Amino acid sequence: MAPSSNSLQITAATTNPNNVSLQELLETARPFLRGELEAVDPALPRLVAVLRAAGACECWHKHGTFLEHGGRVPKLKFWKAQDDVCLCGLFQWAYSNSYVNLRFIHLFCVVPRQKLIHDLLLFQYTDAELEEHLQTWRLKIQSICPAEGIVVKHIKTGEDILVSRRLVAIFLLMTIADFSDQLFSFQDLLFVNSNGRLEFSGSNTTVALWPGDGKPGLLINSASRMGAIYKLIAREEEIYMATERRKHSTSVAQNRDEDLELIVARDLYWKAVCKGGELGLEKAEEMLLKSIKKNPFVGEPHIVVAQIYLGQGKFVTAETAAEGGLRLMLEWGSPWDKRMTFGGWMAWGRVLAMKAKDKSWPQSPFGILSLGLVR
Repeated sequence: MAPSSNSLQITAATTNPNNVSLQELLETARPFLRGELEAVDPALPRLVAVLRAAGACECWHKHGTFLEHGGRVPKLKFWKAQDDVCLCGLFQWAYSNSYVNLRFIHLFCVVPRQKLIHDLLLFQYTDAELEEHLQTWRLKIQSICPAEGIVVKHIKTGEDILVSRRLVAIFLLMTIADFSDQLFSFQDLLFVNSNGRLEFSGSNTTVALWPGDGKPGLLINSASRMGAIYKLIAREEEIYMATERRKHSTSVAQNRDEDLELIVARDLYWKAVCKGGELGLEKAEEMLLKSIKKNPFVGEPHIVVAQIYLGQGKFVTAETAAEGGLRLMLEWGSPWDKRMTFGGWMAWGRVLAMKAKDKSWPQSPFGILSLGLVR
């Protein structure tokens, strides 16, 4: 029997990745990097075979195919999500099977998630409200996401669906995973996301030609606000449940583009990594460091600057940069710069970290091309 939505757990506090060694994080990721799905879940290879048989590897999705999009399972595993939630990430588009929590994944497919997550939650908060002290946060979250949940309309029949508060929180978590997995500059152009807040305020269907230039997407602002609301709901749910048992403060850093300058950070990275040869490595390094300062939440700029440091013989600095980039990428579980796969970025970052520890770097083109061993 499939578990009810009440059995789906949400947590306000998770293990701080900064307290976990990089090697421990890599051990968690290794089964996914090696394709050893049976080590994650003995049933996972069989479930992926079901998707292949259904044609998931032939269906287009924004950044590849639906089978590749289902690869957000490792991300959700890294975030300590329950197995039901991870399998929903794998099977969200093909829920009529006997392998998953049918009630949960059915709701994920019939609930208007865009309206629920953005119109009824995210757009109800200003940035200032998300930054306020704990004295006022409970009244706001209770008003937009009460204990009994939120009623939305079935996307096909129009009938009322009650989505429990726990499921709302899980939908938020999965939407962060969803967006970080698939968004790149194509969607920014499609929705006219020129301010980086991803408010779906425009439409550019005739100009947005897929796949475009592949530039990293402007999603960090939206993802950070969703994460803040997820924490508020999780904390309110914990307080509510404790109160019910007796009966029978999250603050976020400012994340407006005007403050963090996420667009500027992305463009600095893009120019450095694409035009580094023309600009010179000194200028590229300067631009990458500025990008990191303006947006410290993504790993790729750290990894790129680590290569520059290796070429300069700054091995200690290179090791710090490479390991910092790897740690950030493991926190996301998917690439920000989607021109290369998550596995590709992870392998390259580990090569850089290894060479930094060895205090060596190839001095010839064939030496660069021969890199690959990761210990």
